[in-house]
Parts: sequence; structure tokens; C-alpha cells
Amino acid sequence: MTTSETWRKTLSANREHHTRLRPDLRELLERIIERLKNNTSPPQLVLFVFFVLIWIGAVLLTLPAASASGKSIGLLDALFTATSAVCVNGLIVVDTGSVFSTFGQVVIMLLIQIGGLGFMTFGVVVAIVLGKRIGLKQRLIIQQTTQSSTAQGLVKLSIYMVVIALSFELLATAILTLRWQDEMGPGQALYYGLFHAVSAFNNAGFALWSDSLTPHVGDPVVNLTIIVLFVIGGLGYIVVLELFRKRSWRKLSLHSKIVLLSSGVLSVVGFIFLLLIESWNPATFGGLNFGERMMAALFQGMAPRSAGFNTIDIASMLQTSQFLIIILMFIGAASGGTGGGIKINTFVVLVLATLQTFRGGGQVHAFGRRVDSAAVLRALAVTMSSLAFVLVTALLLTVSEGMLKEHFLEVLFEATSAFSTTGLSMGLTSDLSPAGKVILTFAMYLGRLGPLTLAFALAQKKRTSKIGYPEDNVLIG
Repeated sequence: MTTSETWRKTLSANREHHTRLRPDLRELLERIIERLKNNTSPPQLVLFVFFVLIWIGAVLLTLPAASASGKSIGLLDALFTATSAVCVNGLIVVDTGSVFSTFGQVVIMLLIQIGGLGFMTFGVVVAIVLGKRIGLKQRLIIQQTTQSSTAQGLVKLSIYMVVIALSFELLATAILTLRWQDEMGPGQALYYGLFHAVSAFNNAGFALWSDSLTPHVGDPVVNLTIIVLFVIGGLGYIVVLELFRKRSWRKLSLHSKIVLLSSGVLSVVGFIFLLLIESWNPATFGGLNFGERMMAALFQGMAPRSAGFNTIDIASMLQTSQFLIIILMFIGAASGGTGGGIKINTFVVLVLATLQTFRGGGQVHAFGRRVDSAAVLRALAVTMSSLAFVLVTALLLTVSEGMLKEHFLEVLFEATSAFSTTGLSMGLTSDLSPAGKVILTFAMYLGRLGPLTLAFALAQKKRTSKIGYPEDNVLIG
């Protein structure tokens, strides 16, 4: 037998061996996936899939093709960027516009879109197109990612979410393209318009300019378009759908009324406060005319609610304004939206419970409706755990970045921004040590999914104790 015949026989045998192995390997993978589905709760599965999605994005961003220089940016910076994109945060350790190539920027944009809408939303749309059935397990996961109070009508909700997102993003892309085409040409204007529309609607805060939107501080078209996008995305799809369907304040649910009214109040407070305080600051509003000041105060008063864009330098603001932004970032946007924080509805429920306690106790209520006592306890649990998480993150950053004696407000600002998935920065993030990058990576991941998962888990666990304990008194205050 010749050498060539022997080689052909060896190849043939190997081919047959691999052919026999493929069904076995496929069967093994199917068993692993099935076991994962059956033995994993919806919150755990959401955490796992987001974790996998982040690492897929990180691997893609480490490729030389993702870098403008043709050299890999390194795994740690890629992991930080991917986490920030999937968690729709916006904090960056390398400049998005200059460090990443068009391929890398498109990867970031896709991660933002998937992370903002939720991977299951896209899965539902694909399954419907392919004629697949959406089972109970998938509906529970959708309920988890959308923070819906019921598992009914979630398939329709997922479709509406995609339609709403794409409609607003495409409309905003057209507006921004027309605005920028004289400055950069139609092709680049279209690309910039699409990127910033996706980033704004999903409250991500990624920009292709190194100084975010500060070049457009007085531009009403850019400012108002971006504001509308992140406000709609931050309100939540349930609220937006109710507005389209019912079109009457009286017919809206208690959740929608709380979100709309409190969002308006906080926006007005942020606008007036920054306009009055920063007008005395020559480093921010001092060099702007009246119209630019009004636009800057409006934009920056609303952006901390998880948008992440800035039209003035955050580091140059007065400490009073910076602390206000920390508070607004911690409160965040509404449940079921693309924003972060403890959620504005959670904050309002705690305020209502506090006011009712001052009045002597009784039912917590608003707009003629009673708030369930279990919802008050969940709001308290989410707020306290979130506050503890921010403080621990800030404590770790003071150690890792060597800021034990000064700059604590800066550290607290970055920790709150990471947790609340806001993405605003006073400049610390770009100078982070490797340990600091790891800390904020975990902060962004857990900040995006931690309170959400905790709220869902608490809502599902309704165990009644079989033991009746005797009541005793605890001194409060």
C-alpha cells in the first residue's frame, strides 16, 4: 500500500469517527442546555445570559479589527467597554470615537441595543418570525427582563417594545442626519445619527465625540432630540403603551401616574436648581448666553436620570450641583424602561410611606388607589441594598485609587454612576487602575441586574411562616 493510499484511509477513518461523534456531541449539548433551563430560575438565567453576552462582546472588542489602530485594546478595557454597553451604562476607559474602528463601534451599538431592550425581546421576535412557540419559561424570563407585574400579554409587549424602540430611533436618526449632514456629509451624518439615536433611546450615554455632546450645548435640535429619546426610553414601555392606548389621565394606572408626575417634578427641580446655581460658575454656565444656559440646564437637569450624556463639563460643576446629580442618578428612571437606579417609582413609594407614617400610619395611597404593603417592603429592600452597594463600591474605589484623604465626592460620583447605569463621570473612570476597572465592571453588571433581580425574586417569594412569634416593642428614632 502506498503512502498516499494510507493517508487517504486515515483521513476517511477520521472523518467517519468525527461523523459518529457529532450526534453524540450535539446530544450532550442539548442535554446541558435542557438541564440549564430546568434547573435555573428566570433571575439566574437572566444573570447568566447577560454574563455570556458581555463576554461575547468583550472578545469581539479585543480583535484588532475593532481597534482604529489595528492593535488589540486588551481584554480588560474590552471587558469594561462591553459591560458598559450591555448594561447601557456609558462609562468608558478608552474614547469610543477615536480608539475603536467602525467595526468596534457597530459592535458597541449592537450590544447597547440588545442590553437596552433585553435579549429575550429579540428572541421573541425571532421566534415569532420562525413560527416557534413561546413557552411558560420564556414568558417568565420576559417578565423578569421587562419587570412586568404579570406574565400575561408579554409576547405582545415584546413586539410593541421593538416597534416603539425602532420607530423612535429611526425618526431621531433622520432628524440628526439632516442636522449634521452639512457639517460631515450625508454618509457620516447618517452613521452618527444612528449611533447616537440608539445610545440615547437606550439611556446608554455612549458618544462618538470625546467630550460627549458639549460641542452642541446650545443646539436645540440635537438637545431636544436626545432628550425626547432618553425620556421616552426611561419612562418604560408599559407607561408609553398606556399613553398611546388610553390617552386620558383618569384611565392611566397608578404606576403610570406616579412615573409621569414624579418624572416631571424631578426634571423641573433639576432644571431650576442647575440654572440658578451654575449661572454663578464661570467654568460652566458663565460663558454661555441666556438661551444656551436654558438649554444646558434643561439637558443636564434631566440627563442624570440615567441618560449619561453631558453638554457641560461635569468635573467643572460646583460641588453642590455634583451632589444633586448623585441623588438624581441614584433615583434613576422608571421600572420597565432602559434606565437604571433604584427606579423613580420605588423612590415615590418610599416617600408616600414616610409621609403616611408622619400622618399617623394607615394605608399608603395615591390618586385614590392603595399601594400594597408588600410593594412598600420591596421598595425598602431594593433601596437599602442599593445604598449599601454604592457605599461599598465607593469604599473599594477609595482604596484601589489611593483617594483615602481627598476626592471622596469624585469617588462617590463614579460609584453611583456605575450602579445607576448613568455613565456620567467627573473624570476618574478614564484614569482608573486595573483594580478600579474590575471594581466598576462588577458595579455596572450588578447595578444593572442586581436590584431588578432582587425585586423580581422578592415578588415571587411569598412564604408564610408557620410559627407565630410573640410581639415585642423596638424603639425607633
